[in-house]
Amino acid sequence: MGGILIAGTTSDAGKSVVTTALCRSLARAGVRVAPFKAQNMSNNSMVCADGAEIGRAQWIQAVAARAEPEAAMNPVLLKPGSDLRSHAVVMGRPAGEVGARDFACRRDRLTRTAYDAFDDLASRYDVVVAEGAGSPAEINLRAGDYVNMGLARHADLPTVVVGDIDRGGLLAAMFGTVALLEAADQRLVPGFVVNKFRGDLSLLTPGLEELERLTGRRVYGVLPWHPDLWLDGEDTLDPVSRRAGNGRAILRVAVVRLPRISNITDVDALGLEPGVDVVFASEPRAVSDADLVVLPGTRATIADLAWLRERGLDRAIHAHAAAGRPVLGICGGFQMLGRCVSDPAGVEGVAGAEVEGLGLLDVRTDFVEDKVLRLPRGTALGAATSGYEIHHGVVTRGAGAEEFLGGARAGHVLGTMWHGSLEGDSFRAALLTEVARLTGHVWEPSGVSFAAARERRLELLADLVEEHLDVAAIADLATSGAPRDLPLLPPGSAR
Repeated sequence: MGGILIAGTTSDAGKSVVTTALCRSLARAGVRVAPFKAQNMSNNSMVCADGAEIGRAQWIQAVAARAEPEAAMNPVLLKPGSDLRSHAVVMGRPAGEVGARDFACRRDRLTRTAYDAFDDLASRYDVVVAEGAGSPAEINLRAGDYVNMGLARHADLPTVVVGDIDRGGLLAAMFGTVALLEAADQRLVPGFVVNKFRGDLSLLTPGLEELERLTGRRVYGVLPWHPDLWLDGEDTLDPVSRRAGNGRAILRVAVVRLPRISNITDVDALGLEPGVDVVFASEPRAVSDADLVVLPGTRATIADLAWLRERGLDRAIHAHAAAGRPVLGICGGFQMLGRCVSDPAGVEGVAGAEVEGLGLLDVRTDFVEDKVLRLPRGTALGAATSGYEIHHGVVTRGAGAEEFLGGARAGHVLGTMWHGSLEGDSFRAALLTEVARLTGHVWEPSGVSFAAARERRLELLADLVEEHLDVAAIADLATSGAPRDLPLLPPGSAR
């Protein structure tokens, strides 16, 4: 039984990437390994086989580990619905709302749940690779922390700090991260990993050697920046940067960049298609020349529908549909396409709220407290596909709409409640063929396999860490623990 915590100098430093890579590398070596994140804050989530909801990143990490995804891998999931409140998912099930003020009142129970989940995984797997959140050096939050050093102290986990050198200031951030920690926390941090390095490593080496001398801690390796390295897992600080055209664009897809967008990974499969250019749109002009407009999922349908109107995107979408060009809505995006969205129970925050939808589909959505979590299968456009449902909205179709993957269709306006349906290769090919037909383009299915592409990315991650990191030393940390003679750095050493 063993474990390790992958922490970071900042959010988006590369914790998810390193955790995923280690899971696959250890799995390839025959180690029974499981991922873990005590608390994830993300609107990207996934449904497990038993109906539990966990963060998409932990689901991908479980796939990397060749383990069955389960609730214990992400016992607390917070899904932001506004700047001050989040919807809580505890051990895979809805657990009400958590606000900034009342979070402290629930922290003890969440901490106990997270620690119990970790201990359970540790009893069943050889190694648990835990991912931290944000930075462990957020000393204003340390007293209630159960995701970073709180977890490390609970399970005596050696903690490796990952930093993104692309941001600059990395050496100071690594030194400062350790130095701000109190003495007991510092004793659990044996070293560092550098992420996203570009250029001549010999120019960085003197700085790393000095960092090792000043901290008394190892640098376990330097991961290079790689153009093919991205994961359909976490939320991203800049979703536009994840998407690029594939060669000469034949079809242009505009994904409306909603403020509270969720399950952004739904469009990842489109981005793999040769000849398909996927862009994010937050202004009407970005929609005007698209062949397909996608309204993605959202954690706040009513609020994001108002944002859509404020931007004039509602008129742009109407004009697009009036020209006979296709529109696809997914979950919350589908609900926006209907006649009416109602929230009698206040699931999205305002009890009794009822707003007019875009009116492109003859459907009505009513939010209810019970949450739907399931893994449906079906057929649409002559192709089989599957997906996952995560929603509170109950949709009623009128006479003017036919059923479409748990949603509705009226001609070239399509709406589905199924996240992940575009990962089905046959269905994605059928949809793009229909888009091409409606927009006067010639497009031939590429035969791209999304599942195979994901597997190649996971293998690439493992290849990179095995080539550029001392995986054997990191694995030894996981089973033997942090060295007992690590020096302490001021000012944290005084605490």
